[in-house]
Amino acid sequence: MKAGRQRVLHCPCGNAKVLALGLCATCYTLKRQDEEYFGGLRETVLERDGYRCRVCDASGRDKRSIIVHHRVPGKSVLNLMVSLCPGCHAKVHRTRAVLSAMPPLLLTLWREQHPVGHEQRQLDFATSEAVARTILLFQNEDIEPVR
Repeated sequence: MKAGRQRVLHCPCGNAKVLALGLCATCYTLKRQDEEYFGGLRETVLERDGYRCRVCDASGRDKRSIIVHHRVPGKSVLNLMVSLCPGCHAKVHRTRAVLSAMPPLLLTLWREQHPVGHEQRQLDFATSEAVARTILLFQNEDIEPVR
């Protein structure tokens, strides 16, 4: 290197603050979590799915806003993982009762997570009892009805 020149390392994401292994803190953490939780397959799943939610086709602002969901918890196999947006991922895990009107893939993922969950096939608006009788609010004859 020539005198007066300093070599600058950058993370592949463009960040100049390199922590370890040539990566910034965020990329290093993602790489470590990828190895630990996804068997190194997280990036492969995201690339396969085009960095988009497989249910609603939403794209993330960047690849970190799309979640890789394990269809079988703890089992990191490529065909058992799917990319989901945070909204669809929350519906899979946090919804306790669903309508069959959900998108088919979301319904399938929900059934896998909640094998004994309540699934409502349709809304029933039919009344089983007689409609309540009407009562007058004011018994006073001095009050005229509003027209």
